[in-house]
Amino acid sequence: MAAESAGSPVELTVGDRTVRVSSPDRVYFPTRGETKLDLVEYYLSVGDGIVRALRDRPCMLHRYPKGVAGQKVHQKRIPAGAPEWLETVEIYFPRYGRTADEVCVTELATVAWAVQMSTVEFHPWNSRRFDTEKPDEWRIDLDPMPDCDFDKVRRAAHVAHEVLDELGIRGFPKTSGGSGLHVYVRIEPEWSFTDVRRAALAFAREVERRNPTDVTTTWWRKDRDPTAVFVDYNQNTRDHTIAAAYSVRGNPDATVSTPIEWSEIDDVDPRDFTIATVPARFARLGDLHAEIDDVAHRLDTLLEWADRDGVTADAPEPDATPDPSESTSTEANGELHS
Repeated sequence: MAAESAGSPVELTVGDRTVRVSSPDRVYFPTRGETKLDLVEYYLSVGDGIVRALRDRPCMLHRYPKGVAGQKVHQKRIPAGAPEWLETVEIYFPRYGRTADEVCVTELATVAWAVQMSTVEFHPWNSRRFDTEKPDEWRIDLDPMPDCDFDKVRRAAHVAHEVLDELGIRGFPKTSGGSGLHVYVRIEPEWSFTDVRRAALAFAREVERRNPTDVTTTWWRKDRDPTAVFVDYNQNTRDHTIAAAYSVRGNPDATVSTPIEWSEIDDVDPRDFTIATVPARFARLGDLHAEIDDVAHRLDTLLEWADRDGVTADAPEPDATPDPSESTSTEANGELHS
């Protein structure tokens, strides 16, 4: 769509900032009709939730300059000309011997600025800028294989909930915005990515032991049952990211990764949560992850399970091609994207 047909720029007041949105009428979701301005207004409508999900975390931006029907850009580095009030953190990528200044959301205006820069999806780290090498979030990704029925994802979620309850750990579920479910757990920032990943694998294996019919922890896709739910412990590897709570996904349906109650698991249909429906849900229920920072849990028991099961630091990790379709990483992308 030509720039002159995408509307005159508009200025929005977001907190104490003014954010200029160019080409506000550019259609980002062609099959639905929502525009760039619609996308900005969606994020403003869930402001407390998206800021809580991203606050102080290095964040990869998935940009779609021509809308979701066009090419996706994985943006790690903050571009020249970014506003001076933007908060960033320098991340070192040892595989390439290079660094990148990644955005860290500290206020809603940063989210609006990112959408102005054509961001649709927000993919934060599970650590914060104060110590990027010590995660404070453990992520449980229930990733269905191609022939997996969503009922199996539901059953896997119930088993995961059961194990978490036995551990005395509170998990916060959400839809992935795709075909899976995520559960986030706030943890004490005491352990390395390697240890958090070991704990995540030990947990995944326990879920698999309790539901071997539906669940797998086999890493290599070619070896997995195509009808199973993969508990993707590798989402806790350094620089692996998945879409944040309240992040829109870059698909034609404009689905949203949406916090849900455990009691909704049996009835939830992830396709129902879109940029058109989530604002009203948020207005009615508030942020269902609002209490996620209230208690930080420990991983001692899970690490004991890891020792029991012989889970080592050199357990299989992804190769150059990311296995789960909803993951991104420096290794997976093969370069530092600008």
